[in-house]
Amino acid sequence: MARYITARLLYAIPVVWLVVSVVFLLIHLVPGDPIAQMLGEGAASADLEAARHAYGLDRPLGEQYAHYWRGVLHGDLGQSLRYNQPVTTLLMQRYPFTMKLTLASMAVALLLSIPAGVRSARRRNRWDDRLIGFVSLLGLSFPNFALGPILILFFAIFLGILPVSGSGTWMHLVLPALTLGTGLAAILTRMVRTSMLEELGQDYVRTARAKGLREGAVIYRHALRNAAVPVLTVVGLQFGALLAGAIVTETIFAWPGIGRLTVQAISNRDYAVVQGCILAIGLTYVAVNFITDFLYSLADPRIRA
Repeated sequence: MARYITARLLYAIPVVWLVVSVVFLLIHLVPGDPIAQMLGEGAASADLEAARHAYGLDRPLGEQYAHYWRGVLHGDLGQSLRYNQPVTTLLMQRYPFTMKLTLASMAVALLLSIPAGVRSARRRNRWDDRLIGFVSLLGLSFPNFALGPILILFFAIFLGILPVSGSGTWMHLVLPALTLGTGLAAILTRMVRTSMLEELGQDYVRTARAKGLREGAVIYRHALRNAAVPVLTVVGLQFGALLAGAIVTETIFAWPGIGRLTVQAISNRDYAVVQGCILAIGLTYVAVNFITDFLYSLADPRIRA
């Protein structure tokens, strides 16, 4: 196990280097002068030069790259012009909210998709299988920016049982988590159904039933565990989609996470904050893929070889 984890960590090193390098190049790929766009057209030349010097953009590109790496390694991602705070401080304030929303959305998706996918596979081509397939297709058809306002209208305005926006209590988390988790649940339901159908036709399932094992043990202890590997792949990939979808969802529900901070930083042309947010999301994606690889080895020990 230790050898497998070490190998996956070594594979992650070049990915982290690539993520940091791409984030560094973002400010240099902006058309025109990013400092002029940041300060506006009426900025004096002295202010422009001072901002370029503050951001280190008057140095050679190689020196800027080395300086950015030193900052990343020391947790220094620059200073926000809009908030007049270190970018790292802003990220530490907002990151827990985004992770809370993402994990809650993932929990919603798994709680909905696993029972529905297993049920659909066991009842193949029957009325409940067709109903689950129809609901899954409906969930895939609603984007976050459309589903969010619909949930607000129904639960917050019509029924008045949930708050519209903010982050005060656990009730503020319900609507954003449902908005993000519903689409993922639809994807995972179809994936669980497909994987379970393949496993239920295997010889070991027929053998387990022939030995007299309870149906619940056959389904959940044996078949579902073997069906989990392709599902874990989708979960790992969709975790990044949740982080990206959180940008829209956090804006709709005024959730104080990194997604909303990214939108505000883009509107304010605060490029240091934009770089920091993208870097945080990218590194989180790398970490989630590493955790997914680890879970592979638990679900199927053959992968360690």
